[in-house]
Amino acid sequence: MSSSTEEESTAEGTDLIYCGIDWAEHTHDVALVDDTGQLLAKRHITDDAPGYKILLDLLTEYRDSEESPIPVAIETSRGLLVAVLRTGKRKVFAINPMAAARYRDRHAVSRKKSDPGDALVLANVLRTDMHAHRPLPQDSELARAVAVLARAQQDAVWNRQQIANQLRSLLREYYPAALAAVEPWKKGLCRSEAHELLRLAPTPTRGARLTRAQLQAALKRAGRQRGIEAEAERLRSVLRAEWAHQLPLVEDALGKQMLALLVQLEAASKAVNNLEEAVAEVFPQHPDADIILSFPGLGVQLGARVLAEIGDDRRRFADARGLKAYAGASPITRASGKKTNVTRRWVKNDRLNHVGFLWAFSAISASPGAKAHYRRRRDDHGDWLAAAQRNLFNRMLGQLYHCLQHHRLFDEDTAFPAALARAA
Repeated sequence: MSSSTEEESTAEGTDLIYCGIDWAEHTHDVALVDDTGQLLAKRHITDDAPGYKILLDLLTEYRDSEESPIPVAIETSRGLLVAVLRTGKRKVFAINPMAAARYRDRHAVSRKKSDPGDALVLANVLRTDMHAHRPLPQDSELARAVAVLARAQQDAVWNRQQIANQLRSLLREYYPAALAAVEPWKKGLCRSEAHELLRLAPTPTRGARLTRAQLQAALKRAGRQRGIEAEAERLRSVLRAEWAHQLPLVEDALGKQMLALLVQLEAASKAVNNLEEAVAEVFPQHPDADIILSFPGLGVQLGARVLAEIGDDRRRFADARGLKAYAGASPITRASGKKTNVTRRWVKNDRLNHVGFLWAFSAISASPGAKAHYRRRRDDHGDWLAAAQRNLFNRMLGQLYHCLQHHRLFDEDTAFPAALARAA
């Protein structure tokens, strides 16, 4: 009887141990506590393979196994340490540093802080409130790869736009003719034609001296194949028009500054193109790609961003409401006494929320039902543009959740039956 009781207590004890890791750049502090809050073990490990082995051996020593892994709390969701911990069925909780700071106040009113103490706090977070925190999703390897590429492409687009804004601001100071020349082009300063033009004529004085033959050659080098003569004539007339000028030496100095920014913009544009090709190669291989791409307004790049943020772990969101709140698409109600305020969410996944507005904007043109829904929000409910787009994103996000759960493609008649009937 005594041996069987000991085995039962050991099996039960496996679920009553919690691990907290205070993450740092070079070293980490680890703490293990039991269900009563007693500190069982603590270690100081390095951020390398030997340190990870010490951590895994420590977890194994306290009955960590594939069947009953010890949950771990850490203040980051990225890095090699997290990748090592996520192997198998172990639940890893990425605790927000601000939330961890609030928990720290429960243990010490003096607000003292130490790395071993923070590891103990994180372990106690799981011991007391594990049900209130969400573990990292168990996404597939392919979904994680798509997430890396889609987020990198999104960052590259934002970086390119930031450099383009800096270049535009600089050109306004001394070269408004260049801005007028690229204004009719889609993507403006980000086009290869604009890069060839600015490289050929970095100052307005040199731009006014360009001949038709030089402009035509620049357009051909940029890859343009149609309307070259007419476009060269338009550029020549714009560059030779009457514009204000800086002093000659100042103009030359600004031209050199512009060329330095142009090099950065060309590198950023190349990075965007390379990442777009990588996303287009990997994303269609995912089983959910066909469902996501069946929705109006979602192409390969936006669809990959959606998959990157929601993942393919079907247990991640209990229902569509959880996904909508995570994306910031659903409104939030704040009530205090007799006052009630309904407003948009400020705490959300910013990347997914950004995709939502692009998705809704494209869906208005691609789907009659989405367009009718948008017009109804604008005309009947009096929503502003952003509010109407957010409402449409909220609606389509719920439809996406349903389609992914039931492995169905988007159907226009099922998605917007009332809107289509009203439009007809």
